[in-house]
Amino acid sequence: MQEKSLEKWMDFLAGTRMTVVSGLFLGLSFFLPDGIAGGIDPAWASVAISGIPLLYLALRRLVRNDGVSKISSALLISIAMVAAIGIGDLFAAGEVAFIMAIGAILEEKTTERARKGLKKLVSLAPKEGRRILGDREQMIPCMEISVGDVLRVLPGEAMPVDGIIVCGETSVDQSIMTGESLPVDKRAGDEVFCGTVNRFGSVDIRATRVGEDGSLQKLIRLVREAETRQAPMQRIADRAASWLVPVALLIALVTLAVTGDIVRAVTVLVVFCPCALVLATPTAVMAAIGQAAKHGVVIKSGEALEAMGRVSVIAFDKTGTLTSGQLRVEDCRSLKSGVSGDDLLLLAASAERRSEHPLGRAIVASAVDLYESSMFRMDAGRGIFAEVSGKSILCGNEEYLLGHGVRVSGEAKECLEELRMQGKASVLVAWGGECSGVIALSDSLRPDAGAAT
Repeated sequence: MQEKSLEKWMDFLAGTRMTVVSGLFLGLSFFLPDGIAGGIDPAWASVAISGIPLLYLALRRLVRNDGVSKISSALLISIAMVAAIGIGDLFAAGEVAFIMAIGAILEEKTTERARKGLKKLVSLAPKEGRRILGDREQMIPCMEISVGDVLRVLPGEAMPVDGIIVCGETSVDQSIMTGESLPVDKRAGDEVFCGTVNRFGSVDIRATRVGEDGSLQKLIRLVREAETRQAPMQRIADRAASWLVPVALLIALVTLAVTGDIVRAVTVLVVFCPCALVLATPTAVMAAIGQAAKHGVVIKSGEALEAMGRVSVIAFDKTGTLTSGQLRVEDCRSLKSGVSGDDLLLLAASAERRSEHPLGRAIVASAVDLYESSMFRMDAGRGIFAEVSGKSILCGNEEYLLGHGVRVSGEAKECLEELRMQGKASVLVAWGGECSGVIALSDSLRPDAGAAT
């Protein structure tokens, strides 16, 4: 308990407000060299505010760390600070402590964005699940769900745990896990992940991974670990401290032995302090992450930023990065004589006008002057049926059409394969017992994406 209280005090002293106060006292010491209130040097306040947390950190590492990790840049700066106090140069002592405090604050700012992202990710984790016990449904906390439990997930709800669909068909928004904006069709036997959203049909799932073993919790752990990683350059002083501290002390002792001047010996210790590295590196990292954020690029850590300096090839997650994440019709290929691509699109859009599926909405948005439709039915994750202008229109995948007795010709299959190789999503359109055409959709390129070479 006492240790926790002590750490809270150290965090308070090392915080932004107290560091500002420390800087103000250091400024007073610079402009009032004769001191205040009877000759008291204001730099004492800077030493107390910024120096005590630094000394605590150095001593803590000496006690708790193993091997050479006991020796850190904080130890070297603490030695220099104490030595400066010993010769009466309080301004130099307060200055090195203040610069170290600023570096720590700037370092902290570089991880704030990652923390915000982590909080948002944690908020996506469902709190409750609907467990099926015989004929009853029971809402229970997710922490009480066990492997093997059967859970019902209604449209619009998030999957409470990782599981396998045992009953029902739907489309699941997996963008939280994959970044892909297009929902993925799921049916009995398919795997679903915690936190992904059930878009359409009601499904029953059997829990396979729960609690900390779930995919969303693993993702949260990865982000939390990334948050604690700092740029390698920001810790180079600590890695070099195993030889930097002995070398600095040795040179200081040699200087004292040769010159007999304690001030020069202490000057060596102060000059050896890695203040420039402590201050400049986190400042540069913070500035780079801030500028990237202004252009819509989120960098999760200083370590990732430094790694970019060695990158020669970049693979983009196109959705939302190079593309807008909004589907649009790219191609309409009629397979029936006397029916144009425009006619095919108009009939399909008229049939899809009541659909809530992103593919259906994109088709509707690409057509004008739609026909009235009736008898609309949606088979979640597979396709739709509607009566349009006296025609029984089916729109969906190949399996959906085959299940309704529609013949899919070899030409239609070749067309599907060609469009698949182009990275386009395809919707088959049929009436009269045969596949009448294919509508291809793809994500639209962002106007400001530019050319990547």
